[in-house]
Amino acid sequence: MLGTLGAGGVMVAGGNLPLLAQSPRRTRAPRLRAGDVVGLVAPAGFLADRSELELAEDAMRAMGLEPRRAANILDRHGYLAGTDAARAAGINAMFVDPAVRLVFSVRGGWGSARILPLLDYAAIRRDPKVLVGFSDVTALHLALQSQGVGFPTIHGPNAAGSWPLSSWEPLRALLFDGATPTYGPPPAATDRLIDRAARVPVFGPGTAEGPLLGGNLTVLSALVGTPWLPDFTGAILFLEETNEAQYRIDRMLTQLGQAGILPRLAGVVFGQCTNCTDPGGYGNFTLFEVLEQHLAPLGIPAFQLPLFGHGGQQAILPVGARCRIDAGAGTIALLEPVVA
Repeated sequence: MLGTLGAGGVMVAGGNLPLLAQSPRRTRAPRLRAGDVVGLVAPAGFLADRSELELAEDAMRAMGLEPRRAANILDRHGYLAGTDAARAAGINAMFVDPAVRLVFSVRGGWGSARILPLLDYAAIRRDPKVLVGFSDVTALHLALQSQGVGFPTIHGPNAAGSWPLSSWEPLRALLFDGATPTYGPPPAATDRLIDRAARVPVFGPGTAEGPLLGGNLTVLSALVGTPWLPDFTGAILFLEETNEAQYRIDRMLTQLGQAGILPRLAGVVFGQCTNCTDPGGYGNFTLFEVLEQHLAPLGIPAFQLPLFGHGGQQAILPVGARCRIDAGAGTIALLEPVVA
C-alpha cells in the first residue's frame, strides 16, 4: 500500500440543460481555511429530529468550519425534507451565497433525483464549491458532472455521520491541503497466514487511468435513460451498495451492461456491499460470482476494495477527478487535486 496515512488503510501523500458538445471547462474550488462557512443541506430524506442536525453542526465545528443551515433543513414533506422546490432552493441558495465555501449533505435517504431538474447549474458553475455526501447524494454528484460544472465533488460521509479519523483526515488533506491521496487495502495482519480483510478480489488485472465516476449502484442505475448521467467513456466506475440481495445486484449490473455503460469503462472498483444477502440460500450466486460474471468479461482492470460504502469505513473519493487504479495492488491513486 502506498502513502503515509495509516488509519483504516487510507493513505494521504435550475437552469436549462446545456448542450455539452465539447469537454467542460476544468475549474477548481478554492482550498478551505479554518473559519470558512459550510452550508448544510437536506436534498433527500427528512431529519429524524433536531439532535441529528446538531450532531452534524458539531462535526462541522470540529473540522474548524462554521455551519449554516439551509432554509428547508428541518422541513418534512412525507419522507422528504420538504417539497421538491424547497429542497432544490436550499441547495441553490448555498451555491449562490458568496460566504459559503463548502456544501455538505446532512443525510441521504431518497429524493435527490426528484430535484435535479430544479437545480441552477449555471449558478453552480460560476462559483465552484465542493459538495460532500454519499448514498442518495450520488444523484447530485452525477448530475453535476453531467451538466459540466467542471470541478470534482466528494463521495464521502454525510455531515451527520460518525466521522472517524480515518475519514476526516483524508477529507482535511484533500480540501484544506490540496493533497492527492492513494487509497488501498489495510495492512495485512501479522498474526495469521492469510488476512481476509486485506485481501483484494481481482476480476480483471492491470492498471487504468480516467475520471472517477460512480456512487451508489441503485441510485446510479435509476438514472439510466435520464439526462443526469455523465459520459462514462474511459471512466473509472466505482460502486457501492447496501441492503440488496445478490439477484438485485445482478439485475442492476445487467442494466448497466445492456445500456452500454460497462463496455465504455476504463476500469471498475466495487466497494462495500453491506447487508447484501440473498434469502434464497444454497444454490444462488454469491456476490463474488455476480461481480465476476459482469466484470471479468469486460477485459479491463476491475477489483473490490471495501473502503467505501455504507459500512464504518468511508474513503473520500472525488467524483470527476482523474485517478489511476492498479488492480494487482488494489489501489486508487488521485492524479489531480480537488481544490485550487
